[in-house]
Amino acid sequence: MKQLKSALFILFGFCFMFGAYAQERTIKGTVTSAEDGITLPGVNVVVKGTNNGTSTDFDGNYSINVNGESVILLFSYVGYASKEVAVGSSNTINVVLKEDLAALDEVVVVGYGSRRKSDVTGAVSSVKSEELNAFPVLDAAQALQGRAAGVVVQSNNGGEPGAPINIQIRGNTSINASSAPLIVVDGFVGATFPQPNDIESMEILKDASATAIYGSRGSNGVVLVTTKKGRSGALTIELNSNYSVQNTANELDLLDANQFATYQQAINSGYTQGSANTDWQDLLYRTGNIQNHQFSFSGGTDKMNFYASATYFQQDGVIVNSQFERLSFLSNIDAQVTDKLKLGINVFGSRGNKDGVPTQSTGDTANGGGDDVVSLTFRFAPDQPIQDANGINTINSVGDNVDNPFAVATEGINETKIDNYRANLYANYDILENLTFKTTFGYSTENGTDGLFRPSTLVITAGSGTGGRATIENYKRTNILSENYLTYTKEIGKGKLTALAGYSYQKTATERFSAGAQGFTSDSFSFFNLQSGAVQLIPTSSFSEQEIQSQFGRLNFDYDDRFLLTATVRRDGASNFAENEKYAIFPSGAIGWKLSNENFLKDHDKISNLKLRASYGVTGNQAIAAYQSLARFGSVFTPINGSTVINVTPGQVANPNLKWESSYQTNIGLDLGLFNNAVSLSLDYYNIDTKDLIIADSSQPQFLGFLNAASLRNVGEVNNKGFEINLNTRNISNENFTWTTDFNWSTNKNEFVTLLNGQDIFQDASPGYFNIPRTHLLREGEAVGVFWGFDYQGVYQGGDLPAGTALLPGAGAGDQLFADLDDSGDITTDDQRIIGDPNPDFTFGITNNFTYKNFDLNIFFQGSQGGDIMNLTAVQLFNGDSNATTDILNSWTPSNTDTNIPRVALRGKQISSRFVEDGSYIRLKNIALGYNIPSEAIEKLGISSMRVAISAQNLLTFTNYSGLDPEVNFLGGGGSGSQNTFNGFDFGNYPTLKSVNFSVNLKF
Repeated sequence: MKQLKSALFILFGFCFMFGAYAQERTIKGTVTSAEDGITLPGVNVVVKGTNNGTSTDFDGNYSINVNGESVILLFSYVGYASKEVAVGSSNTINVVLKEDLAALDEVVVVGYGSRRKSDVTGAVSSVKSEELNAFPVLDAAQALQGRAAGVVVQSNNGGEPGAPINIQIRGNTSINASSAPLIVVDGFVGATFPQPNDIESMEILKDASATAIYGSRGSNGVVLVTTKKGRSGALTIELNSNYSVQNTANELDLLDANQFATYQQAINSGYTQGSANTDWQDLLYRTGNIQNHQFSFSGGTDKMNFYASATYFQQDGVIVNSQFERLSFLSNIDAQVTDKLKLGINVFGSRGNKDGVPTQSTGDTANGGGDDVVSLTFRFAPDQPIQDANGINTINSVGDNVDNPFAVATEGINETKIDNYRANLYANYDILENLTFKTTFGYSTENGTDGLFRPSTLVITAGSGTGGRATIENYKRTNILSENYLTYTKEIGKGKLTALAGYSYQKTATERFSAGAQGFTSDSFSFFNLQSGAVQLIPTSSFSEQEIQSQFGRLNFDYDDRFLLTATVRRDGASNFAENEKYAIFPSGAIGWKLSNENFLKDHDKISNLKLRASYGVTGNQAIAAYQSLARFGSVFTPINGSTVINVTPGQVANPNLKWESSYQTNIGLDLGLFNNAVSLSLDYYNIDTKDLIIADSSQPQFLGFLNAASLRNVGEVNNKGFEINLNTRNISNENFTWTTDFNWSTNKNEFVTLLNGQDIFQDASPGYFNIPRTHLLREGEAVGVFWGFDYQGVYQGGDLPAGTALLPGAGAGDQLFADLDDSGDITTDDQRIIGDPNPDFTFGITNNFTYKNFDLNIFFQGSQGGDIMNLTAVQLFNGDSNATTDILNSWTPSNTDTNIPRVALRGKQISSRFVEDGSYIRLKNIALGYNIPSEAIEKLGISSMRVAISAQNLLTFTNYSGLDPEVNFLGGGGSGSQNTFNGFDFGNYPTLKSVNFSVNLKF
């Protein structure tokens, strides 16, 4: 950071030097639009033939120093025709720019090239740079939420500092393979997202016509990221600084010590109340903060340009002892070496350090998930202090023996360090006038260290009597990418042909090792002194390697600016698939018809754009681990002659026919522009059949002796279909006031068409200590991951049972009443059924942007409708063996029978419809008010523009869900299953945050 501050100081000095240079004469003026008279911010103003330049501020004003009268100023702005003005003797030059209809036809990035937006035949959504920077986030993936139809974005663990982000495009198309989209940054396939401030544009490719150019990696969609580059002209320096204050968005209303003691004494009359009244939530949660500072500078000439930035991000989480810190940099250099040859390099690097606390426990740790501080917070008895009279950390007085959450959070160590570096070089050579060749070579490496330490003071979590335990894991992942392709363009009569052909090779290697120990004589060394542990845990190590080589081609033919044709094909060969299925071909085709350019609509005064699109194609999904198709061996411990030895045994049966999952996708779309594109509407309908689903088949007999009885097979099909709407309107636009609205809405319905032998597949997403074998189901004709359990019918009031109902064994008046589906008179597993669907009916986002003179206001709502939530937190809290919410005070008693809450009792953790809730919500995701300081107030400081803003995130949420937050994504589970099907479960998530942010933007 000291080096960054030094560089900033030096560059500030340069700014003042530039401000004092060439004072011979200063030209000032205002640039406005000829069509509506509004001022134009960000117009480039350059002294022709030099690097001397500036840009207009928010009010359209500019100021530039010139030398002499024989000077020509060049004014240029996106969407407007450039204009040259001779300076002469005047010191004030006001300029009016006219809209350039050709320039207004936005160019969007597609795979291995770019297209005019009006010529795109596939389903492509663009996200603007200002949308990505509306509020501070760790990376651009978070900023995508609610910004594009058909794109669902969610943190894997609420507001946890450094938590990874889960993205799904057009639903869940897989079970065991990844459903994450392919991320391509500046042409590097499989890259990580850069900082939002470094991004120039982002395109989301959704249908097969757009994604088939990426073949076996395109079935889940593709996100193309283009980072910023320098422009010819004067050096531009920018500083963006943000500071946020954060708090939990919600807390549970739990019993206090007296209420808890009364509650427990109703279960066990011998319970003795503890001496304390501890609010564990108050101890665990604190006010958090984020600071995010980015410094960049860019510039160039007509032969070379550059852009460089450095970003510092730091977050103190709202849970004590949780924080994340990252320093990253990015640099782009492009050089026009000759008239034919252009070279460039993109370099990115980051160092992240995460100090975490355990949340979202799988329940696989000692004594029932005892390391999850969030669930411990609502489970732990409030009548217990942090430490007893002897200074020993307390353990729970009811239920499972677990350490108290404050001790786990403050005394344990969870540290993750990740270094991520990427370099991508390219050369572009114009072989002929219409033929270019581009070659790229990229290399990335990711190095991570995960350390965990549980000191001896954590009596239960560390393992009673072990003297603490520690583990450390290191991994290194390298990625090499080489791509080469030719692009040919040719005018053919009224048509234009663009042909692309190329070859790609990528290799990924991963190395891992881990070690651990327990029984330390001292807690002073954390996980950096494993050799001093009395018991050495078994070390592990592994190496895996994957390769993919591809040939690809695309043909675009545009005829008379009316008819559009796109044809794409890619052939992939991947090492992680079976001997007989190494290669596959993925074709697609699309057509478009610009009706607005037909004679019967060409001069229509209302319709400015009307285009029909249709596409069909096949994409693949090869995102499984390496060696899954091969016969593998494993090791087990075997006793021989009284000694324990390691034995090698068959681990997995081979499947020489394991191949890609293939998605067959149809897309029909319409693009409409009205009133000179003041209203822009895009509609899309899609249908995706994903076949050859990769499913774990557990049907092979155990007597064959394989350690893993579930081998992967291609058996199954899932269908996703839905509608998408994108609407952009320019509601008001005049000299002082503008108002625009961006709205997106999408629906997705998925359904299993076929599964392995038509059989149901049950899975468990609950914490392991719940000891529940089934929480959700995969079944033909049903959506992915529907909930499975008993049908709750309310509280039994005594007397005759209502028709079609029954009780659990030993139950009586005031207990749970369930539907008796098999009419047996008893409640058994045969009475379980589908009780909920986590998949929402639709999701949406709406943004309104207002400007008034120097003020701007952004209001962004985001929401989801119809998805159910399985509230596993409520399952725990109404069980009787932990604390509970104050709702338990309304439990059934002989004098309080008008309630849906059963009597107080110690009961099992039954999964039932009682705990399934509607997860619909509408959230005020962001509201931001900004002000652009007038140029006359800052120009003496050498600052060309300055904007200050205050914003708030997650300020309001409208929902009927009783849990902490409806945006849930519990990734635990004590049984088998896949993240793709663990949807809608809520337990132990890091809380969602609400925040207030202050920001300043400076340009020099």
